[in-house]
Amino acid sequence: MYKKVMQQLLFELMKGSKRSDRELAKVLGVSQPTVTRVRKKLEDTAIAEYTIIPNWSALGFELMVVTFVNIRGESKSRGEQKKTLEKCKKWMMDHPNIIFASDGTGIGMDGMMVSLHKDYTDYSKFITEHRVEWADTLGEVKSFIVSIKGGEILKPFSLKYLQSLLTLAK
Repeated sequence: MYKKVMQQLLFELMKGSKRSDRELAKVLGVSQPTVTRVRKKLEDTAIAEYTIIPNWSALGFELMVVTFVNIRGESKSRGEQKKTLEKCKKWMMDHPNIIFASDGTGIGMDGMMVSLHKDYTDYSKFITEHRVEWADTLGEVKSFIVSIKGGEILKPFSLKYLQSLLTLAK
């Protein structure tokens, strides 16, 4: 029972974390103290942070860009690799328009980042700075540009869709 309440509460919080424990208790059919206790456990184990998903275009952003990068094939010592990785993390954190970045594999690329830009000029300055800063480290850099102001959004970004995915994973 407890595990089922945890899963249901997590789904409800993904749909909207702004709701009170009392309201969530009514939806789940359990007591408010149970919701409070389960929420605390989720916050300690499964919830990284509470946040909102803004309407980016209403805030003045026109573009969301997914940029894929390929690291040059040069062999570096472990120490040099670690130093480059720390420099990269710092550079990413110093650019608040980068909302996600990670290493990975596929399409011949080693890493990717997702960034938001006010317009194409803003993006162009950003990607030029990126290429100049990382010229010695990166090989190929490819970007996929999405118009979030005038493009056709087929499915808006939201975590509420994850409920059915997580249910299938069980």
